[in-house]
Amino acid sequence: MNFTANRRQFLAGSAALAAATAVPAFAQDKPKLRFSAVFSEQDIRAEMMKMFAEAVASDFTFEGYYGGNLFKQGTELVALQRGNLEMGNIAPQDISNQIPAWSILTAGYLFRDAAHVTKFFASEAGAEMKKMTEDQLGVKVLGPTYFGVRQVGLKIEKEIKTPADMAGVKLRMPGGEAWQFLGTALGANPTPMAYAEVYTGLQTGAIDGQDNPLPNVENMKFYEVMKQIVLTSHLVGFDLLTISSTAWNAASADQQAKLQAAADAAIAFSTEKHLAREGELAEKFKAAGLKIYEPDRDAFRKHVQGAYLASELAKSWPAGMVDKINAL
Repeated sequence: MNFTANRRQFLAGSAALAAATAVPAFAQDKPKLRFSAVFSEQDIRAEMMKMFAEAVASDFTFEGYYGGNLFKQGTELVALQRGNLEMGNIAPQDISNQIPAWSILTAGYLFRDAAHVTKFFASEAGAEMKKMTEDQLGVKVLGPTYFGVRQVGLKIEKEIKTPADMAGVKLRMPGGEAWQFLGTALGANPTPMAYAEVYTGLQTGAIDGQDNPLPNVENMKFYEVMKQIVLTSHLVGFDLLTISSTAWNAASADQQAKLQAAADAAIAFSTEKHLAREGELAEKFKAAGLKIYEPDRDAFRKHVQGAYLASELAKSWPAGMVDKINAL
């Protein structure tokens, strides 16, 4: 009798244990998506990624890392390629370091606005460029993450009207040939520096200025250590929401559709918020005491475009791509 009862208790306990462990085991079956970005958790794009995470939560376990805490700026792409990361916010300039043809998408005064960027990546020409990253890098581009039009922000009081006025200005640019070339094309002395170090660099005078969209200037509080913003509008700022081909190919067709739909919705949300915020911030910075003005943009555009077309970079651009982009 005791043997029968003990046996029943043992079997019941085993069943309960199996039931208790079944949920964690099931949860662990969901693929993990580790995401890395240099932008802070206060950034609109961090909201974008939380929205994305919620949309795919039934199929994936999302882990977001911000502020360059997991991988430093410029190293995320290699992490994706090595299998150390599933998703990343990648600058097109980083892709151009490995695929020279991509440098066309980093050229100053190429895109007109956020809508132009969105339309390009949805076009056949955009599909052609995205296919390069899949074939050559093993990385799939889910879409462009617009973060504003880049403007020159300076700690020094020198008035800037044309590229000639930028001579000798130590302008912080991210590392990499494409970024440094843009700084030179603007007429400045480009100085590579990590994004997280820019505030201190401006504060100490290690750099004279930086180029970022107004929402970034607010998020990182650069306006506290600047005296003026020159509205050059030299580059429509966008990064790329990417996923490794390994993670993408491991997903079912239904899961891939969910990932793309979630990315499209989150990116659209982020773009609209950035556009609205840009309109508000110029007035906010003026009220904070910064001088804000437009230089001779035609002079900047002519100088920058001429520098690109005469450069080695342009030799690697796909034939007819500039015309295709302009025609959109």
